[in-house]
Amino acid sequence: MAESKITGIIKSLNALEDDLDSLNSKVGDMKKQLSVKALSEIDILLEKTREMATKEAEILINASKAKAISESAKIIQDGDVKLSEIQSKIDANFDEAVKHVVSTVLKA
Repeated sequence: MAESKITGIIKSLNALEDDLDSLNSKVGDMKKQLSVKALSEIDILLEKTREMATKEAEILINASKAKAISESAKIIQDGDVKLSEIQSKIDANFDEAVKHVVSTVLKA
C-alpha cells in the first residue's frame, strides 16, 4: 500500500514536471512574441519620429526662407534708395566737378 502511494506521488510529480516544462516552453514563446512585437513597435515609432522631424524641419526651413526673402527684399530696397541718393548727388554736383577738373587742368 505504501508503494502505491509513493508511485502515485511520483506520477503526480512527473505530471507536475511536465506541466512546468510546458509552461516554460509557453513562456519562451511569449517572450519571442513580445520581442517581435516590441521591435515592430520600435520601427513604427521610429518612422513616425522621422516623419515628425522632417515636417518640423520643413517648417523651420520655410520660415527661414521666407525671412531671408523678406530681408533681402528690404536690403534691395534700401540699396535702391541709397543708389538713387548717390545718383542725385552726382547729378547735382556734376557741373561743379567738371568745372573743378577743367580749372585744375588749365592751371597745370
